[in-house]
This record gives sequence, structure tokens and C-alpha cells, in this order.
Amino acid sequence: MTGCEDFLTVESPDQLTSSTFWRNESDAEAGLASAYAQLEYSVDQWEFPEVKWPVEAFREDIVNLGADAFGYKDWVALRDFTYNNGNSQLSKYWRNNYRGISYSNQVIEMTAKIKEGNISLDKRTLIINEAHFLRAYYHMKLILNWEQIVIRDEYITSQDKLSKPLSTREAAWDFIIEDLKKATALPAKRETNNIGRATSGAANAYLGFAYLTRAYEIPEKKAEYLAEAIKAFDAVKGYELEKNFLSMFNATNKNCKESIFELQFSMKEDGGAYYKISLPKWIATAQLGGWDEILPSESLVDEFKKEGEIATTGRLDTRAYESIFFRCDYFNDGNGHVYGFNYDEVFSDDEGKLIDRPAFRKFLPKTLEDLNNLTMAAINVPLMRYANVLLMKAEAHNELGHTELAIPLINKVREVHGDMPAMKGTTQAEVRAQIEHERIIEFPLENFRFYDLRRWGKTQEALKKVGRDFNPSENNFFPIPLTEINTNDQIKQ
Repeated sequence: MTGCEDFLTVESPDQLTSSTFWRNESDAEAGLASAYAQLEYSVDQWEFPEVKWPVEAFREDIVNLGADAFGYKDWVALRDFTYNNGNSQLSKYWRNNYRGISYSNQVIEMTAKIKEGNISLDKRTLIINEAHFLRAYYHMKLILNWEQIVIRDEYITSQDKLSKPLSTREAAWDFIIEDLKKATALPAKRETNNIGRATSGAANAYLGFAYLTRAYEIPEKKAEYLAEAIKAFDAVKGYELEKNFLSMFNATNKNCKESIFELQFSMKEDGGAYYKISLPKWIATAQLGGWDEILPSESLVDEFKKEGEIATTGRLDTRAYESIFFRCDYFNDGNGHVYGFNYDEVFSDDEGKLIDRPAFRKFLPKTLEDLNNLTMAAINVPLMRYANVLLMKAEAHNELGHTELAIPLINKVREVHGDMPAMKGTTQAEVRAQIEHERIIEFPLENFRFYDLRRWGKTQEALKKVGRDFNPSENNFFPIPLTEINTNDQIKQ
């Protein structure tokens, strides 16, 4: 029996385990790749759009559900704020981010244990700092959506470590900020074969975003955190605004000079790889051959029209035409701005009756052929752009009473992306209103709107304006998923 016990507990010498895998630099890079993969929901071509956008975007006042989305009750519940802790999409979102955290923790702990000589000190430090960025990013996605989360700061190897209580919100932000500070030591630029990996610019951009968010949550420290946010934003160097706004979202200008952190997708299938997603089909309306899951709201269309046709082009803000399709003279001028057709030709039924509804143009491919022929596509998804840094920095300056520093930053984005003249107004309230306007029309489908509204204390006001019932005390944050409660006895329902 003793011999049998020895035999049963001996590890097979030809099988890699979590303790034997981490042998050299190649293993560390492979582990890091797994941590990155969670950014794209493990490159699940279906789950990526079906989880990210329902969870992050359906509660925004600037989007509506498409016709097909009404067939998914958990998506509708997210839009209507009738969800509970058993909502499937919330559970998947929570699970995916914690899986990314787990992989990141394993990289941090196990890369540090690789024998000297098998990995250089510089490479070891680089990989560990990169994992700190990813761990911070995943925790940040969670704390932006849940009021309290579980801080996972170690790689879990035993069942008894699974149960852990929720942290305070302040402790979670402290943890995220410290990880991002470590990640600011990352390189400012990446070589061609490493495009898409985190940089010091990404770390500082998210560090500034973290401080900006905290500034509103702790009023007594608002000035201190705003100053820290500006310091972090100032450290984001080497980026410029991209003049061709649409090119950042239709796969014609991937990883451009404005992109700070961007999800990478590719049509290549070398070595069994699969980095394609169904996002364009998911976003496109039925009239464009898509699945009709998400639409711009009328309030978004109105926001694009708000300032009138004052752009240097003689039309509305250029971002209007490059973000959405809608019925107007531009899309009906005979020049084929809707995939070679007029709007009225595309948005009509088989009998020629007009179907007047706006549709998103962002994240659709350049040609109708690609949209119709490809169920899967390889359109990158920018997660952090330089325009966001400029507008967040403008907000921080304005909240500190320095409107004179905020206005030039706002005007820079307006000029380059919108072909718009300088903003009007010089008071703090006027600049605050302009920042909200710019953020609405700059970031549709990039899913910052709800976080902006909550930061400003305007969730109920904005959603009530579009006829949606919203209770901030219940709906500003999601409930802890039932799946977590059932496996973590330190959390009570």
C-alpha cells in the first residue's frame, strides 16, 4: 500500500504542470499571451460582442436595442435595468475578467521564479510589469461595473484560497493604481512584431483615468486626485490625433498614431490561430445585411446635429457622418456614401417604402462586399485613444478651475476629428457642458458614456430624458453574480 501511495502521488515526468511549465523566457511569453487573450474573451468570435456591448453599452442613453436583440431576454434586462444576479452576460463578464486576472497573477509569480540564465533580468522585469498592467486593467473593468469586487492578488493553487471577501472600493482603486504605476516602466513604443502590447503610454492613460474616476468618488480628495490624473496624462507622450477618424474603426488604419491600447484581430489562421470576430455583423442593421443588435438612439443623432452645419466642410461635425448612417442630404447626395448607394436606397423595404432609422457605421468594414461576405472580420477595437486622454485632461483642468487650459485641448479634438471651429463659452459650466458634448459624439460604441454619467452624477437625469426608468441606488452598479456567491462563502447574497 505504501508503494502504491508513492506511485499515485508522483508527477508524470512528461506532463507540464503549473509548477514545471515556467522554465524559460519562451514559457513566460506564452503565459503572458494567455493573459492577453482574455482581452478578447479568449478570442471567442461570438462571445466578444455578445458580452462586452450588452454589459457596457446597453444601459447607455445613446444606444437602443436592434430588432434581433429583443430576442435575448438577458440583453433586454440590461437595457431595462431589470437584471438580477443570475444574468448570463454579467456572469460571463465577471468570469472572463477574473480569468484574465488569474493568468496575470500566474505570470507575475512564476516568471519571478524562472532560473537565472533562462531569462534575462530585463526580459523578466518587462514581462512582470506587463502582467501588472493586465491585472490592473481587468480589475479596473470590474470596479467600473461593480461597486465592490474581490481583489485577487495571488495565483490560486488550492481550493481553500478561492473564498475571499469583497474589498472596499477604496482598497480596490489603491491596488489598481499601484499596479498601473509599476506598468509605467514599460517601453514607450513597441517594435512591429509586438504591436498591440501594453506600453508606458497605456499605463499612464489608464492611471489618469483611474485618478479621474476616484476624484469624483472621494470629494475631499478631488483636487489631489485631479492633479495626479493630469500628471499621468502629461506622461502620455508620442501620440497624435488621427485626421481620418473613420479609418480607426474600419480596419484600414490599425494601430495608428492615435491608438494607445487596441485589441488586435487578424484574418490569418497560421498554426491554427483564430483571431476573427463577428462584431461587424453584430453591429450592422438588417438593411446593411447585419444581425441588427444595436442602434444609435435618437438622442445621439440629436447630439450630432446640436451645433448645426458649422464645420469647415459646410456640414455637421464630421464625426456624425463617420460614426452613424442617418437620413440627411449628405447620405442622399448621389455620391454613394452608404456603401455606393444613397441612404434612401438602402434603408427601404422590398416595396421601396422608406425605413428611416439611424445605424452605426463605426466598426463596419470599408466595403459592402466585406460586410456581406464575411461573417467574421478582423477589425481592431481601440480601447484607449489619445483623444480620450486629451478630453479627460481637459476635464481635470476644468474641474480644478483652469478653463483656460481645458479649452485648447477640446478645440484640438474638435478641429482634427470634427472639422469644427473653436468652442464657444469660457466659464467652467460652459466648458463642462462642451466636454460632455464632445465625449458623446467622440466615443459611441467605445462604451465610456455610462461611466461618464456616473462620474458626473447624471445617470438618472440622462436616462429619464430618453424615457428609461433608472434608480441610481440600485442600477449604478451591477449585483455580484450568483456564480461568484455560490463558489465564494465569504460573500453573502
